[in-house]
Amino acid sequence: MGSGQAGDSDATEVIPRIIGHGPKAPRPRGDGLRQRRPDLLIVGLLVLVVTTVQAWNIDGFPNLTDDEGTYLAQAWAVREGLGLAHYTYWYDHPPLGWIQLAGLSWLPALLMPDQLAVVAGRVAMLPVVAAGMILLYVLSRRLGLARWAAALAVLSYGLSPLSVTMQRQIYLDSFAVTWMLAAFVLALSPRRHLWHHVAAGAAAGVAVLSKETILVVLPALVVALWHGTERNGVRSFSFAGFFSGLTFVGVVYPLYALLKGELLPGDGHVSLIGAMQFQLQDRAGSGSVFTAGSSAREVLDSWLFYDPVLIYAGIGCGLLAFAVRRLRPVAVAVALLLVVALRPGGYLPAMYVIQALPFLAIAIAGIVEVGAGRMLARRTPSPASAARRVRVAAASRAGVVAVCAAVALVLVVPGWYDGTRRALTADDNVRYVAAMQWLSSAVPDRAGTTVVTDDVLWLDLVDAGYQPERVIWFYKLDLDVEVAERLENGWRDVDLIVSTPAMRGDDNELPTVDLLLANSQPVIVFGEGQDRIEIRQIDKESR
Repeated sequence: MGSGQAGDSDATEVIPRIIGHGPKAPRPRGDGLRQRRPDLLIVGLLVLVVTTVQAWNIDGFPNLTDDEGTYLAQAWAVREGLGLAHYTYWYDHPPLGWIQLAGLSWLPALLMPDQLAVVAGRVAMLPVVAAGMILLYVLSRRLGLARWAAALAVLSYGLSPLSVTMQRQIYLDSFAVTWMLAAFVLALSPRRHLWHHVAAGAAAGVAVLSKETILVVLPALVVALWHGTERNGVRSFSFAGFFSGLTFVGVVYPLYALLKGELLPGDGHVSLIGAMQFQLQDRAGSGSVFTAGSSAREVLDSWLFYDPVLIYAGIGCGLLAFAVRRLRPVAVAVALLLVVALRPGGYLPAMYVIQALPFLAIAIAGIVEVGAGRMLARRTPSPASAARRVRVAAASRAGVVAVCAAVALVLVVPGWYDGTRRALTADDNVRYVAAMQWLSSAVPDRAGTTVVTDDVLWLDLVDAGYQPERVIWFYKLDLDVEVAERLENGWRDVDLIVSTPAMRGDDNELPTVDLLLANSQPVIVFGEGQDRIEIRQIDKESR
């Protein structure tokens, strides 16, 4: 009896610790809200400022890109019930990113019918940006940063010209990084609830299925979970729950491919494994960031053009953060992202930096706070009375904030001002607007006209009355068998080709596109130089 009673007592002690419903001391009603009110006010103001800057002139800057049009067209196909893509889905990326975009993009498209489809899609990304800012603030606080330091992290992340440029665009990375931030927030939940840790794994799975490259940050999330479970007494349950949530979500993708008969490579169909082999083995690399003239170096230079401070200071502070235990999850994330970016011969896309930006921002804010705190601890004498200690601490914090603001005004703001001013005033997309207006009004038989274009205008042309099967993304002419089969007479079945910078600058070998450009004459040209857009009539009698 005695041993049985002891066992029952142990069980009743363990179960509350696992499910997170142990006995709690009573707390006055409204006490939690009063404690959170400053954070709510701060984060509300920060989100308002950042989203206003991100939204201002979103139609004019930066240049509309082919990737944006592709993701939006795929979201349209999902929303219309036509499948996972507007062409053959070949498992180049998991589809969850543009499935989310499908759920967000219909309302801006409905409310902004006169805007280009990609512009409306950019507006649909603003809630994702706002959610990322909120999660970044919460994560900073859960890592032990003071309110002013958490605000510094959000402002560094949200107002950097690099962030304004990249996060305005429709990239899957924005979905992935927001879900990964949510996973970090759940892993570091102060309640240490088992279901928070299960949800952290599920959020990480959603992040990976939004953009697979965010998988590189997963070890940093595991470190965060280790920190977040150090005093819950049931760490093994938390890790089991975390990996269960991750597996439960992550297995959906290969299961879908298996049920479609497209898991393994084979004749006559695409496959998940085949796409992975292409991405990891066959895809041409970007070279090394240390090699002048390489694609990787050009990508790095484009990042540094917009904000060298966030890149260099973030990497330096990220490495220093290994010395601060509570910041080590961020340090691991920065280090892993850096190693992947620097690996020789790998593929480095321009949007990769989106995944690094929040961790660079937290690293900067965390190290600034730690350094300021240590300086104040050395130089501030300890007053005798408690009241005076409180006053001195408050004055010290105000001094730290003032010094940080002064340094930012001198070193950061001038560069940010130049970059952000262009983002708020430039009109880089006027040529696309003019071209689409002409294609909507000057072509009499739109339903019977076959047009080759980039994906920026694909959805706009469909909305203007061109038939989806007659609007052909140039990239697919030579790389998709189903598209080639539509053109019984080859390139002579095409009526118009819209020559854009994206089309002319594509690195792939596209012989049919080359033939169309060689056997066509400009009907009308918008702009000049490398940025011009030409609408060209195909000379079908040409040899």
